[in-house]
Amino acid sequence: MPVPARRSATSSPQQVERWDPLREFEQLQEEMGRLVQSVWSPAGVGNGGAWTPFADVEETEDAWMIEVELPGVDRKDVNVEMRNSELVISGDVKEKERKGVLRRRARRIGHFEYHVTLPGESDEQHIDAKLHDGILTVRVPKTEQAKPRRIEVKA
Repeated sequence: MPVPARRSATSSPQQVERWDPLREFEQLQEEMGRLVQSVWSPAGVGNGGAWTPFADVEETEDAWMIEVELPGVDRKDVNVEMRNSELVISGDVKEKERKGVLRRRARRIGHFEYHVTLPGESDEQHIDAKLHDGILTVRVPKTEQAKPRRIEVKA
């Protein structure tokens, strides 16, 4: 029974490489592992890109409340900006100085960014941001035009 063979572009006609389907699965598994590692690895370890912290966005009658988890972050290392209708929260989680050998890292370090586009108009002059117990709370008040108003239904 003939067995499929694969020839490489650089190999001579005398060199025939046997097709090994298991090797292709191993290569696929290695590539998927690298892809997952690049997506899920903490920033500052390997890829060096910005990561996105967990956040909740709540809308009340008069404002939007954004709560962002930033444990271990100093308020001086956080930047909050309003760009048109987009709120941008960015900053850095600095690695603490260690005396021993770090055996496992699960907490993220490095640069983070959180973007959220808020519907409607906001009162940019009265935005308030507070960092307490590792939670950054940003209150973005609505303008009078953006606040919902009840319309009476007539018979």
